[in-house]
Amino acid sequence: MLIIRLLPIIMLLLLSACTDLEPDRLYAVRLDHLPAATDWDAALPKTVWVKGGRLNKVDPLPEIDKDTVHTSTASCHHGSSLPEPVAIDLRAFYTDQDLYLRLSWADANQNDNMRGWSYDGESWRSSGELEDGIGIIWDIEREYPDFSCAYACHLEDFGVSGQSFRGHNRMKLAKQGPLLDLWNWKAGRTGHLSFADDRFIDQDGIHGDLPGELFRPNSLGRTRTSEAPDIFAAGDRPLYDLDGNGVAGQIQTVFSRAPGYLTERPVGDRADVVARSVWRDGRWTVILRRSLQTGSVRDAQFAPGADAAISFGIALMDNSLYEHYASTVPLRLLLLPPTGDAALLK
Repeated sequence: MLIIRLLPIIMLLLLSACTDLEPDRLYAVRLDHLPAATDWDAALPKTVWVKGGRLNKVDPLPEIDKDTVHTSTASCHHGSSLPEPVAIDLRAFYTDQDLYLRLSWADANQNDNMRGWSYDGESWRSSGELEDGIGIIWDIEREYPDFSCAYACHLEDFGVSGQSFRGHNRMKLAKQGPLLDLWNWKAGRTGHLSFADDRFIDQDGIHGDLPGELFRPNSLGRTRTSEAPDIFAAGDRPLYDLDGNGVAGQIQTVFSRAPGYLTERPVGDRADVVARSVWRDGRWTVILRRSLQTGSVRDAQFAPGADAAISFGIALMDNSLYEHYASTVPLRLLLLPPTGDAALLK
């Protein structure tokens, strides 16, 4: 039975012996069932190296060094020095209805409670923690040559004075052109609700496939005016606890906790991407699922065959909102037809 389930993967490996597997391609084999753990273990992996972020560690270097300015570009290279790249293990399957992507990478810290609250016996305090995350950008119309994240990654207000660095990263197209599809998984704000935010990028920036903000601070200060404390600062407190109950009037203990952000579940076109995630033994594993065809002009559409191969890029955030690692070489996803025609691997 196991051999039968793994036959598509075995066939792909046999085909690879008589033809070249393109180094820029992630191959997805068709399954007639939902991918199980044994399928993922046997899948043909694609290692994607992402570069240019900043590791979440106890004492990151606070200042930029002089060489960074000369060795990095204004796209997707941020932080005090160039860190070691991070390897993402990427695997894919598809069924008649859905595409499945699995991403796995090492991360020593599980950051999935952005600005989470804790009660110390006297007052509420926000952790100041951000969150881990990934973003996948798709070339919807397959019109960008040698596509990578650099098409949408721009550093604005860049400046260096001595050892002082400033800059704000913004995702947008440099000029009007075909839209990019963005799947944005956030370990805390979307991960706990098992979805990735389905968005798109144009020359004005990032937008939800349906407009509106899904995330709002769980902060009393957010609801008040001039006399309110700054959000997440001393004197502020959460509105709701981890169970969604109002904090006001409750007896708190040193074990009381509350989320830093409240998330509204997406609907319609913005709810297309399902995500299952787990952090275990210093490693994140995220499985994304989306219909092959959504019919939306803001979404990438997937189909088997070399002519339907689609370019993509990956960004990774480590306890950060802006500083991120990014893939810098062209990547393409190819859904292998059920026939396993070797010619389609070329």
